[in-house]
Amino acid sequence: MRIYFSGIGGVGIGPLAEIAHDAGYDVTGSDAAESLVTKELQQRGINVHLSQDGESLRREHQASEIDWFVYTSALPPHHPELLLAKDLGIRTAKRDELIAQIIKEKQLKLIAVSGTHGKTTTTGMLVWVMQRLGLATSYSIGTTLNFGPSGQYVPGSKYFIYECDEFDRNFLHFEPHLSLITSIDHDHFDTYPTRDDYTSAFIEFLSQSDESLIWSKDLRYLKQPDIEATYESYDELMELSHIKLAGQHNRQNAFLVQKAMEKILNENDHPTTGIAEAINSFPGTNRRFEKLGHNLYSDYGHHPVEIAATLQMAREISDSVVLVYQPHQNIRQHEIADLYTNELFADASQIYWLPTYLSREDPELEVLSPQQLTRKLSQETVSLAEMDNELWQNIERHRQSGHLVLGMGAGSIDNWMRSQIET
Repeated sequence: MRIYFSGIGGVGIGPLAEIAHDAGYDVTGSDAAESLVTKELQQRGINVHLSQDGESLRREHQASEIDWFVYTSALPPHHPELLLAKDLGIRTAKRDELIAQIIKEKQLKLIAVSGTHGKTTTTGMLVWVMQRLGLATSYSIGTTLNFGPSGQYVPGSKYFIYECDEFDRNFLHFEPHLSLITSIDHDHFDTYPTRDDYTSAFIEFLSQSDESLIWSKDLRYLKQPDIEATYESYDELMELSHIKLAGQHNRQNAFLVQKAMEKILNENDHPTTGIAEAINSFPGTNRRFEKLGHNLYSDYGHHPVEIAATLQMAREISDSVVLVYQPHQNIRQHEIADLYTNELFADASQIYWLPTYLSREDPELEVLSPQQLTRKLSQETVSLAEMDNELWQNIERHRQSGHLVLGMGAGSIDNWMRSQIET
């Protein structure tokens, strides 16, 4: 089977392309720009076109017919490649359909990691521990890893570990063997306009899972203590001193991994020793509090809960944390602007605030300015900035003074910092 992935450099599509490649499919695809993911794919021998006007798809189809055109949910309905694929009679599908087919075809048990925050790190941690304990596993994670590819199919594996996100109702296409719910907090307002829409989707996901692991606070958030699902819940205030990772949210996510591993190892008649040791050796994932250099870190966080959690983790490492923050999506900023308070940023001694990174926007919606978004913050700690030489000089000054500098956002901030280091 020959598959063309549109948006192949994305954090959802890229790993799937690697999995399809491992599973024996003929894989190619396109993206608008080079990224860490496209570089990883090219290193594995996958042909990536850095153009999406349709000509790459046409040439590939003429050379050898494309069977499936797989695309990201972010692709607009009028996208040239999507329109051309339909004109050429190529089967089109979003990523969940292909993932479901691979899981079924290879007879894998799905271990799903879902939740509003912490999915990527928890998925990476679970993959890491499985590998350390000698259990072959296939997986898909929404970032690049420093200990393996973003997605992988391993022949002979029993499990498929999947970062099963709720955006576009993706997670409702699956019936997991085991689900880990990291957190629940209303998000993706374009897909779920109300809190009830959001919680209803999670309740449905729990009911579709054979078994789930969840925190008691998230059951309370669902307002459904008697939902028809098999789950184990845990008190978020429990003692976690045996987990040595930085950040309270990391330690809680690690506890879910621990409980999941106990179940997986038991059902395989495998000793459960060594789980804690493997967890505590976890090197982290890229763009999740990733160390780029001396006193310089990058994080994907762009929601207030993620911001607070990552700043708390940074303060465990340094007494002086400088945040360079790039808000993500104007449509999202209209929903969360009132949450930008001094309390939220209490662990940051100084903030450099960048303009919002625009993506999948409503053209009728006013673009909120940095001044509007920072109106509740102490102006003594906030500096409005641009990604330019002046900002980088300030970052270098802070690093040399012993401050921890944290670049945060899901847009272009990460690539910009990496490019500055390389020059």
